[in-house]
Amino acid sequence: MTEKPPETEHIRVLIAEDQQVIRRAFATLLGMEPGIKVVAQAGDGAEAIQLARQWRPDIILMDLQMPRVGGIAAMKRILADVPSAQVIVLTTFDTDEMVFEAISAGAQAYLLKDASEAEILETIRAVKRGESRISPHIARKVFEEFRRARPDGATPADEGEEPAEALTEREDRILRLIADGRSNKDIADTIFLAEGTVKNYVSKIMEKLHARSRTELAVKALRMRRPQA
Repeated sequence: MTEKPPETEHIRVLIAEDQQVIRRAFATLLGMEPGIKVVAQAGDGAEAIQLARQWRPDIILMDLQMPRVGGIAAMKRILADVPSAQVIVLTTFDTDEMVFEAISAGAQAYLLKDASEAEILETIRAVKRGESRISPHIARKVFEEFRRARPDGATPADEGEEPAEALTEREDRILRLIADGRSNKDIADTIFLAEGTVKNYVSKIMEKLHARSRTELAVKALRMRRPQA
């Protein structure tokens, strides 16, 4: 008798959130959604690292401010140990540097904790497909916070960074569409290319701009758009 193959249709999610009420609310929401399975819940960063190693989830919903090990430090450890995992940051946006540091650390998306249920679910599915979800409105708000905090326009990712390689005209257009929050499919439809070709272009742009994730790439694009003084 042939052994039954493991289930592959479920998106396996780890929730890392120190507030029990919020953690349980997310678990309840995701538990009712077809195709999504909560495999573990962590109440602090150290536990998140341990459970990520144990369960190797597809998606991690990660709070930034947690006891023992903070969300950003936990994310770095998890992605080093489980590189196939994708991190979606959940934040109240009460700080500025933490959000950008999370993106630089490899977060594929970030949401405000008051995001709608539909937005949370769509973000999980989009990230699992290899996309990112960064709202243009939120990204611009993040950028403005950094610019006010650092008048020279620098961000932590700029310091000591290798010079970016020049983009071609087509790469620049794709980058602008990424900054608008467009998916690969949307970009492909807009500029009349195959979706796979767009994906290749995105990888090349990330390499040229030294971006670790599509989300970081979108923020860099927004920074490149700002008016020069």
